[in-house]
Amino acid sequence: MFATMGAFGLAPTAEAARREPAFQAPRRSDFTLKGRSAAKVVIVGGGIAGLAAAYELGKAGYDCTVLEARERTGGRNFTVRGGDSTTDTYGNRQTARFGGGQYMNAGPARIPQWMVTLDYCRELGVPIEVFTNVNANAYIFNEQSGMKAPVRHRTAKADVYGYVAELLAKATDTGALDRRITTEDQERLLEFLKDFGDIGDTLAYTGSSRRGYRIDPAAAGTPGEELGFVPTASEVFASGVGRYFSFEFEYDQAMLMFQPVGGMDRIPAALTRAIGERRIRTGAAVSRIDGTDHGVTVTYTRSGRTRTIEADYCIAALPPNILAKTSHNLGPAVQTALEACRPSSAGKIGLEYRSRWWETDHRIYGGITETDMDLAHVWYPSYGFHGERGVVIGYYNYGSQADSYAALTPREREARAVAQGVKIHGEKYRSELASSFSHHWRQTPYVEAAWHSMAGGPDAPVFAPLNQAAGRVYFAGDYLSHTDAWQHGAFTSARKAVTALHTRVLA
Repeated sequence: MFATMGAFGLAPTAEAARREPAFQAPRRSDFTLKGRSAAKVVIVGGGIAGLAAAYELGKAGYDCTVLEARERTGGRNFTVRGGDSTTDTYGNRQTARFGGGQYMNAGPARIPQWMVTLDYCRELGVPIEVFTNVNANAYIFNEQSGMKAPVRHRTAKADVYGYVAELLAKATDTGALDRRITTEDQERLLEFLKDFGDIGDTLAYTGSSRRGYRIDPAAAGTPGEELGFVPTASEVFASGVGRYFSFEFEYDQAMLMFQPVGGMDRIPAALTRAIGERRIRTGAAVSRIDGTDHGVTVTYTRSGRTRTIEADYCIAALPPNILAKTSHNLGPAVQTALEACRPSSAGKIGLEYRSRWWETDHRIYGGITETDMDLAHVWYPSYGFHGERGVVIGYYNYGSQADSYAALTPREREARAVAQGVKIHGEKYRSELASSFSHHWRQTPYVEAAWHSMAGGPDAPVFAPLNQAAGRVYFAGDYLSHTDAWQHGAFTSARKAVTALHTRVLA
């Protein structure tokens, strides 16, 4: 059956797997067999794409130099710990006061199990742990839709699925689907819906234990007391809670998901060690890239001095919006393509609490609370369970919501986020607060974007100049992938550039 499905394109086959291009890392033996020697490569940008390119080229003995404008590697992979300081483009300076062992991932924070990011964690020896992306005990609170109080994710899901099952079952039972499916298939559908929505033989949703308990089942004599008051179908649909459940089905959001133990920046730290810190120049802001027939010259400023570095090739791994502001002689088509990459906004605030009240009082261990308030998402930490303290991501928002918070001072951001969070979690959201740290990517120097909007996707004709070499300059970054905003996109884009460069050198 599996083979037949494969023949119809409904399942992967061994033949299809063989056609899928696999990444072959450059090797020193490649040069021995070809009678060639490794080239000198300057990599502009020390984010994940730039580090991955240097790491893979280094396996074959390429002489790589990474230029990074900031004082650390990792780009948007930024884990904030106590003592870390930032200054945004508005002039707001913050120093994190998180306690020992506490942190927030200001950029990427989760890794789907199918992404090559996990392959690099394995290869580099970065231990991982589960990131809880969906938690039945987390909340949904759509204040703008008229909800007066938050509801558990499990309760909202049971109600939505229950009423959808009831409506579809009644449509089926009254013959409304006679022209669509056979009688036998209608019977099978009804059996599925009885279980899917827990509607039983009556085909009516009246609530069930799936919604949760007011008093949890315990010892003999305590069977538990289910939640009372089941809202009507109209009330459930009007609340808008159903919009969040499709999130679980997205290919890049489905559980299980993972995170590096101790913070996401364990990945760039491991890459930096593997490359060798002597090959990485931080605090080196690139101002110009010049390509010639025989090489590339990159001009940069470091420690107040303007310097140049010459190489055989260059991989430009800066964010495209920053690269668009960098002088170059790569041609108008490249500049047009760079300017067509539209930067997007996103921000987070980490709220450190003196106790893990969400675990003790709300029985929430990791996961995300969803809301239509301008907080958008509230994340509970997926590490440090039963510890003394913890850091909650008080908002993770994008677009105009992120921009409105970014325009505030850090203290004002905290006050606004806490005032909203109290509506969901109660007064401990304010009284137990120890410190906060907020970060907004559009206001981060040398980055100025959380991710990029690419009209038509990275394969659109306008971006063609970035998907190939401009002379001896190659381009890499998550924006040149179909997984923009994920490290997977940066890794795979870097692999593509490395493969093209290495093939050219060998030829």
